[in-house]
Amino acid sequence: MARGAVVDAGGLGVNDPAAFVEEAVRRLREEVPARTIVAASGGIDSTVAALLAHRALGERAKAVFVDTGLLRAGEVQQVGGFFAASHLPYSIVPAAELFFETLAGVSDPEEKRRRIGAAFVRVFEGEADKFGADRLVQGTIAPDWIESGGALRDTIKTHHNVGGIPKDMRLKLVEPLRDLYKDEVRAVARFLGVPESERQPFPGPGLAVRVTGPVSRERVERLRVANAIVEEEVERAVAAKEIGRPWQYFAVLLPIRTVGVMGDNRVHGEAVSVRIVESIDAMTATAMAVPRPVLARISERITRALSGQVVRVLYDITDKPPATIEWE
Repeated sequence: MARGAVVDAGGLGVNDPAAFVEEAVRRLREEVPARTIVAASGGIDSTVAALLAHRALGERAKAVFVDTGLLRAGEVQQVGGFFAASHLPYSIVPAAELFFETLAGVSDPEEKRRRIGAAFVRVFEGEADKFGADRLVQGTIAPDWIESGGALRDTIKTHHNVGGIPKDMRLKLVEPLRDLYKDEVRAVARFLGVPESERQPFPGPGLAVRVTGPVSRERVERLRVANAIVEEEVERAVAAKEIGRPWQYFAVLLPIRTVGVMGDNRVHGEAVSVRIVESIDAMTATAMAVPRPVLARISERITRALSGQVVRVLYDITDKPPATIEWE
């Protein structure tokens, strides 16, 4: 599908967010005759989907946020605060044990995404049973199903909310943003008054696809620390006008061991790659030319905070294509 040809399901161009919202609300009322839960990650896509569902259905829509144990520092509190401030009915479901058990011994990125997608669905089915719902609204957007392959499209990577959905799922899917790209979703978010509508994207599988190789609680926590430092230093650099605001900026923990030095002692730790990119819609991206002092601060802070655990910090200069934005 050509990028410029995308319109919403009702044939309305997203240059008119008000018209899109009106049509999306109408369609949601048609597609959801009773109750629904909304898969709410706290990201822009699922937040817009949740707000549209609430506008269309009121108390018949309930946002469900799953604490997978694979989230960034402070994410659970931040998302809960947003939903409360927006007066959205919601619940936070602790499910870290399920997700770490599901990912035990898994290194292949496609298998990670499939297992994570299936685990999400099982949690949503349980919450739907409690709420008396038979529908699941999720914030699937065009790049999700395009990159997941199908028909004549190659599979770039299986998105957990597309290819990771098990065939025996009991809930009927409702996807009000399916034909929109990220920049279009952000336009709708601004119209709806979503705070931080330019907030950087975060993958649904969370840190599991940024911990390359096997996933464990220890490796996830290591990455969580490194990722928080990258976000803090990028925000600091943006505020100081050292760089413009990137599209996405994060850390990736690599599945290799590398030699480092602490004092006079040899250490054998892991490596982190830093990814900072510019984009409009995530279909293509350019690695940002970040000034050396900014990268030096990031490297120094990560190796100090994770002393002996991470001994090398790399900067990823690869554009999309040939690389994807996320490593897995």
